[in-house]
Amino acid sequence: MVLAAFFFSTMAMGVKMASHSFGLFELVFFRGFISILFMGTVMRVRGTALHTPVPMMHLTRNVAGVMSLSSWFYAIAHLPLATAMTLNYMSSVWVAAFIIGGALLYGKAEKQGPLLFTVLMGFAGVVLTLRPTFDHDQLFAGVIGLMSGMGSALAYMQVAALGRLGEPDERTVFYFSIGTCTVGLIGIAFNGITPWGEVRWQDAAWIVPIGVLASLGQWCMTRAYRKGATLVVASMQYSGIVFASVYSITLFGDHIAPMGWLGIAVIMTSGVMATLIRAKVMPGTPAEDH
Repeated sequence: MVLAAFFFSTMAMGVKMASHSFGLFELVFFRGFISILFMGTVMRVRGTALHTPVPMMHLTRNVAGVMSLSSWFYAIAHLPLATAMTLNYMSSVWVAAFIIGGALLYGKAEKQGPLLFTVLMGFAGVVLTLRPTFDHDQLFAGVIGLMSGMGSALAYMQVAALGRLGEPDERTVFYFSIGTCTVGLIGIAFNGITPWGEVRWQDAAWIVPIGVLASLGQWCMTRAYRKGATLVVASMQYSGIVFASVYSITLFGDHIAPMGWLGIAVIMTSGVMATLIRAKVMPGTPAEDH
């Protein structure tokens, strides 16, 4: 999981670098296309079949996952890297919120007090994290980043369902890559593509690593959830915020106010608490999504 967090954080750093020359949908396309090639090779080597008995589940997982990914890429381009990473990791808190919503529908809300506390705690962390950026007119990007965490939570539950049905990890990642590539192409068709004469080579150099790092991160994360204790693995995913913070400060010169650091700490704590409580409700669930 620590390795997965490193891969995802480094991918996010590459997205922020490449965003200087490429638009949102171009980055989404490149991320998907490179991942298709990479995971397609993995599937061929491992003898994994392309056919899936649950195509509609992959479709619904892709809708949520691509929405989350696109929102996250936008937030990365417009917010400090550590802030964008933290908002995406709100997914654990969103899952807890969805569980509470389901409990309300079935009249069992009185049993969800601890989860409700973690949700309120998580959103308090969001307020603390984003408040330092309000003065810089980055509120809209913050809301988009928050949406990326919600989309990630929806995709997480779909991945959990696919895992319970025995879908191979590499096939799940492969079909998500197809969805990502398709949405990127559609976006490029409407928004156009950046002329290569306007692209800096330093930014273009990240195109292939972004796709490879994303695939490696998803692969490592799914394996970690399958092989390790859910709570320990889910807690260790927050090391990604540490890696992103190092990149944010050293490479981009981002300044995060003390209130922002406090908010990041609150979100991390609430996420771990939500995972601990949720493990009793949804035991053995696999990876969250990026």
